[in-house]
Amino acid sequence: MREDNLEETIKNVLQREVSDEVFHIEGLEGRIVTELAGQLPKSSPLEALKRLLAPTRGARLGQLAVIGATAAVFLVLGVFLAGRLPFLEGNPRVTVTPSGNEVLFIMPAIGAQSVTVVGSFNAWEATPLSDENGDGIWTKSISLPPGRYEYAFVIDGRWWGQDPLADEYVRSFGEYNSVRYVGLAGDGA
Repeated sequence: MREDNLEETIKNVLQREVSDEVFHIEGLEGRIVTELAGQLPKSSPLEALKRLLAPTRGARLGQLAVIGATAAVFLVLGVFLAGRLPFLEGNPRVTVTPSGNEVLFIMPAIGAQSVTVVGSFNAWEATPLSDENGDGIWTKSISLPPGRYEYAFVIDGRWWGQDPLADEYVRSFGEYNSVRYVGLAGDGA
């Protein structure tokens, strides 16, 4: 064979082989992606939840930022709505007004079904307040000897221990209690 023919023959053979294999190259990317997708491990919903709850360090910072922002929004919303709660309408202050040895407990709780006062003066047993005219102002007059008394209101089963007009507050068992001095310097009685 001559050199011209050899080059020509090699060229023809290569062209035939390339043209025979062209159909294998077309769509090769799609076939690879499909095959790889079939080999990926399937994650169950439980595994996805685990990844969500135990993410990477960077994702944890993002979660903390979201939690912090959410807490701030709820704090602002709570402060904004505090004056709009039905049982706090009007004068939101809970007052204890002494009259001699009679102490008048007053609690505005519009819409409440029951209001009681508990304290050191009644061995923390509920003493019901009454709302005679249905205006949402619950009252009870209790005769107390001079002394220091801790107390709180219970509105529909919910503890309400911070009387804004109390002489002081104490925190016991995770809850606040109001403190009132009767017949001492606290109320002048």
